[in-house]
Amino acid sequence: MENTHVKDIRDMENDINIINLVKKGDSRAFDILVVKYQDRLIYSVYKFCKDLELSQDITQEAFVKAFRNIDKFRGESSFYTWIYRIAINTAKNYFSNKSRGAETYNEDILDTALSDMSLNSDNPETLLAAEEMKDAVNQAFQNLPDEIRSTLSLREYDGLSYEEIAKVQNCPIGTVRSRIFKGRELINETFSKLGLSKSWSN
Repeated sequence: MENTHVKDIRDMENDINIINLVKKGDSRAFDILVVKYQDRLIYSVYKFCKDLELSQDITQEAFVKAFRNIDKFRGESSFYTWIYRIAINTAKNYFSNKSRGAETYNEDILDTALSDMSLNSDNPETLLAAEEMKDAVNQAFQNLPDEIRSTLSLREYDGLSYEEIAKVQNCPIGTVRSRIFKGRELINETFSKLGLSKSWSN
């Protein structure tokens, strides 16, 4: 089986070769990158804004911006990391203009915790309790400081490595680790207050 790290390097090198063609005027080569990453990017943006149509629009806008600014890509990160940053900034600008928020707490983690407490049932009262707990944890996530919330989102929602997050946010990797630790600590405090035994420590 091919080493994942080696595969990632080869994948990045292939993307750079394609980008070099685009920089030389072969605009059709950019379509390869669109086909390769658009579904993944839509999925990532959707987890940020919870609206499929809006996610598609933001992704399309991100690719347009990336194409127009392709000469600014220096290969210091992967193409996906670069365009992901463009897409998330586009989404943040949209919500900033609309004075709206979008991120929500990872429901898979919360659902597991609720299952541990046997709250998944058809009983209306227990279902209501589960929804109230979910709302409380989501609110706790919303209340995290912006930098901590966005860093935690990049790690838990999009699965970026600490190194990739550091590049996306243009900060030291130690800062990334600190923000993620603090964010998990604050969310786990909410779990504890709600009587949930599940800890977010992965």
